[in-house]
Amino acid sequence: MKNVAIIGSSGGNLFNHGGQDAEKLLQELLVQCEAAHMQVNHVQFIGADASMDRAKQTTGATLYTIVEGDIRPIETGQLQQINEAAAQWDAQMANHIHSGEVDGLIVMSADPKNANRAALRAAIERQIPIVGTGGTAMADIQASGANVIASSGTTGTTNRTRAISFVAALAKHGGVKFRPQLSKDFNNKNQKNPLKNINIKGIMMTSLPAFIAMALILALSKVPLFSGLAVVFDVLIAALPVVIAVVAAKQVSDLDEVSIVAGVIAGTLSIEGGIIGGMIGGILAGISVNVLFMQMIRWRFPMTTVNIFAGGLAGLASGLVVFFVLGPIALQAGELVRSGIEGAIAFNPMLAGTLAGLLIWPAILGGVYHAAILPIVLFEMERTGASFLGAVDLVSLVMVAAGINLAHVFFPKQRGQAALAAPGVTINLGFGTFVESAYPFMFSSKIIFAGAIVSAGLGGMMVGLFDVRGTAYLPTFMAPFASTDAVGLVVSMMVAFVCAFVVTVVANRVLGRAAR
Repeated sequence: MKNVAIIGSSGGNLFNHGGQDAEKLLQELLVQCEAAHMQVNHVQFIGADASMDRAKQTTGATLYTIVEGDIRPIETGQLQQINEAAAQWDAQMANHIHSGEVDGLIVMSADPKNANRAALRAAIERQIPIVGTGGTAMADIQASGANVIASSGTTGTTNRTRAISFVAALAKHGGVKFRPQLSKDFNNKNQKNPLKNINIKGIMMTSLPAFIAMALILALSKVPLFSGLAVVFDVLIAALPVVIAVVAAKQVSDLDEVSIVAGVIAGTLSIEGGIIGGMIGGILAGISVNVLFMQMIRWRFPMTTVNIFAGGLAGLASGLVVFFVLGPIALQAGELVRSGIEGAIAFNPMLAGTLAGLLIWPAILGGVYHAAILPIVLFEMERTGASFLGAVDLVSLVMVAAGINLAHVFFPKQRGQAALAAPGVTINLGFGTFVESAYPFMFSSKIIFAGAIVSAGLGGMMVGLFDVRGTAYLPTFMAPFASTDAVGLVVSMMVAFVCAFVVTVVANRVLGRAAR
């Protein structure tokens, strides 16, 4: 089973399950074939602009083939015109099959009476194994005496799961070892063990937009005109475990929509366990969906059944484990983390804020921020939508970076620095992120670097003084509204900003002039 050919079209029901993007559909097949050490040498595929169930002769369509390993469109026009062109390629495909260049055939929503007639006749005569989808077409092909080794519907399938199913059937028939390719990196050893795909930092980072959306709603809900959004805020807090579960399941299994569905089910059942419960449920769902999916393929279940049951059962089983067993434990673990943070702050909030401010720049420069600080921020935000370390993040990182950048806009040390700093300060103030924009200036001057650390510590001390909770990743004019003390946060922001600005101006103008 070395050489494989692909024929067919974007189909009717297939069009709604990935067929509308013909190039992506075909590319997924190439990826899985390569994982099984099979080569796709010949392709004749029609991609229409609408489902074939309602397509007309005037519907737009494109004929695709493969050239030097790449899927390429070779002709575009109306469906009638493309069908005529496909007939010519059909004759060539038949010749390739007759000459023994094709060991297996993948068929998707084919036309055995017209556009694919010659190729299918050749496949029947040579009795090469055929796998495919498309109810009516596959029934006609089987009735014609073809060697169909796997056939299924398209409902509930995705481009990836269909491709895995097709290639797994061909590989088993040909005695070829096949491990599905779930990553763009063919050298990714993690595919052999889904447990190695578990990345807590990655899950947290990817889930961050959900927390920021919650913080935005919190800020808006404090405006009298939008006070009704307080109910939405409560809904978003409850949904956080679901978001994290989906991200975790997708990260571990990467079976497209199947893993997403499993994550949603597991996350819904893990809500009572908080974000730790959601993460556990999602990880279990990702592992389970992989195991069930491959086992059902080995048992030769229909592809539709594989998708529906693998996603549904994996999500349900994982969610129930968290719901009845692990949820309360996960909830207590989250509470312990939050209690530890609150205990440290309660002991001496100014000292806690100062230490956090002094350490936050070394943490982000050393790669510790995303691995340790950000998860803690998210744990704090899970309950109230705001965080002590989140406020320190905004004040000691974002505002300090903004102060450094703005100083270089108005008082640059060298020509060109203003143009470099302007986008940075805009993003700092407008989006509450991109503190990396200050790196070039900090690394080029020990005074600016030291000023950033001192400003961050001073800003953190002010956060502790006002005992304020907040978050970064918001426009600076909105951040105070998402905090527990708008005035305290504004004062803390201004202290850190002004301090960083002044130190940078002194470094650039006074000390810079003395050095010259």
